[in-house]
Amino acid sequence: MIFNDIPRINTAIAEWAACMLYVLLLKKRFSKEVTVAISAISLLVLSVFLCITADIGLTLWIPCMLAAVIWMFGTLWLLLDASARTAGYFTACAFMIAEFTASIEWQFEIYIGNFMPKFFWWNVMRMLICFALLLVGFYLLEKKYVNSVFVSQIMRKDVVSAFCFTVIAFALSNISFISIRTPFSAIEHTDINIMRTLVDACGIAILYSYQVRICEYYAEKEVNTIRSMLKNQYDQYRYYQQSMEMIHIKYHDLKHQITGLRYETDNEKRKEWLDQLEKELDDNHIVDRTGNQVLDTMLGAKIFQASKNQIRITCVADGKLLDFMHVTDICTIFGNALDNAIENAVLIEDPEKRMIHVTVSAQKSFVLINISNYFEGKIELKNNALPKTTKHDKSNHGFGLKSIGYAVEKYNGTMSVSAENNWFELKILMPQNGK
Repeated sequence: MIFNDIPRINTAIAEWAACMLYVLLLKKRFSKEVTVAISAISLLVLSVFLCITADIGLTLWIPCMLAAVIWMFGTLWLLLDASARTAGYFTACAFMIAEFTASIEWQFEIYIGNFMPKFFWWNVMRMLICFALLLVGFYLLEKKYVNSVFVSQIMRKDVVSAFCFTVIAFALSNISFISIRTPFSAIEHTDINIMRTLVDACGIAILYSYQVRICEYYAEKEVNTIRSMLKNQYDQYRYYQQSMEMIHIKYHDLKHQITGLRYETDNEKRKEWLDQLEKELDDNHIVDRTGNQVLDTMLGAKIFQASKNQIRITCVADGKLLDFMHVTDICTIFGNALDNAIENAVLIEDPEKRMIHVTVSAQKSFVLINISNYFEGKIELKNNALPKTTKHDKSNHGFGLKSIGYAVEKYNGTMSVSAENNWFELKILMPQNGK
């Protein structure tokens, strides 16, 4: 290389620290002790490798940098409880952050070196403080977006795009160290360092903008999905309402027919048959009046749907308490909650355990909605977070509880979920009249 470059130990520490940034942000594969041990070994190996190859020629410089990137990828893939695709995406991000961090720290070292004597421990402390401040800043910046939801949205094309951005930024930022005879090269040492830092900063800005766009796309997709669900729930309600009216008409017609037939014959067997028919009609009477027509319709339809799968739904509800709510919000809350409960109850082998309870009651000046269902297996809940969807297509499911949460927020309410003793429970608490 033409000029003295960043010390390789600085580069090694920056690359390792950038990897640890994402290890802190994402779910880890191992315990804290094992993670620390593997991280220490990774730092040691990376430092030794880069220091040993510090004096290699230009021909081997790029292969050595590629080897360092592969080591970063291996570290992330090993430590994170994530796929190779996820590890690859964050390797590109970590490498870009490491390049910028090492570059800007080196500029400070050159600048301060002109005014202050160079002492080893002072240089080390300055380097560590600079790295720490920069990486804390990146941590706070990434914390807003990098989470399990974002990870689930990373596609293969995103990994390819991230690596393309990183390769282009790396090539442009270091081109002056390879040759000064290009349209993008600088000549003066100071200009080269400044250009490298600025190009690395642009590379990070591009990656960050791309990352924000992924999050915005997911948010738009989520909003559109929830809107579609709201419309579907309301359309179902309208269909259920028409169906319930037909059922009630048939119900009353059959009751009158049975009454007429009872007076027309004294045959004992016919009487037993009529008694049995009347009992079946009573058993299939969908739902008692709760005092809210929308709730009656939704409950009636879901009870009828559940009965086909031998699922028992018990309901104690004062529907008048929900009169302040819009029809679409009632459909959203009870439609999605009961759909989730029914889908879970169907999986239970013993029909006697297929149970769902619904209550709507007044608690002082609040309305309490409680929908619970028996379940078998395991439901992961952490800090009262929403449970993960159990469906195979996770990217297009799991919006039911979110849409319930949005509906509850309209009325200044709160929603909580719990899973204890094989009972999953959804609790909603809202001020009466929604104020």
